[in-house]
Amino acid sequence: MGRRLARELAFYVLFQYDLGRVSWPDAVRWLLAENELSPDAVTFLQEIVADAIAKLEEIDGILRHYSQDWPLARMATTDRNILRLAVYELLYRSDIPVEVTVNEAVEMAKKFGDEDSGKFVNGVLGTVIRAVRKMVEVPAKVDGGTDE
Repeated sequence: MGRRLARELAFYVLFQYDLGRVSWPDAVRWLLAENELSPDAVTFLQEIVADAIAKLEEIDGILRHYSQDWPLARMATTDRNILRLAVYELLYRSDIPVEVTVNEAVEMAKKFGDEDSGKFVNGVLGTVIRAVRKMVEVPAKVDGGTDE
């Protein structure tokens, strides 16, 4: 439960940061004052927020590329920030299984978004995952030779 709550709090921070209402360190501090997290969950929250915001330009570029029919500005703020958090985890957190990232993102989209948010988030993440997997696939035999 600690990481799930930390992810939700990270989503709140990204959402507030996106709308320009508050600096992310202030948002983290305020949320931690109102929510009880284990020390490990606090560390996780601080890491994912700081890293996701530091890599926001790259993450947004990936989202622009793989959600071509949905420009970032046209996405619901909720969906956009859930996707940012999930893409960050997919690309930079090898300690988190892909299935966990997708499940958590879809559940947050259902909880905080509209009736189509879960499907939208799942679809965009599926496209990103397929593209990333294709990029890391290496052919078994590049030269066409034998195994002798």
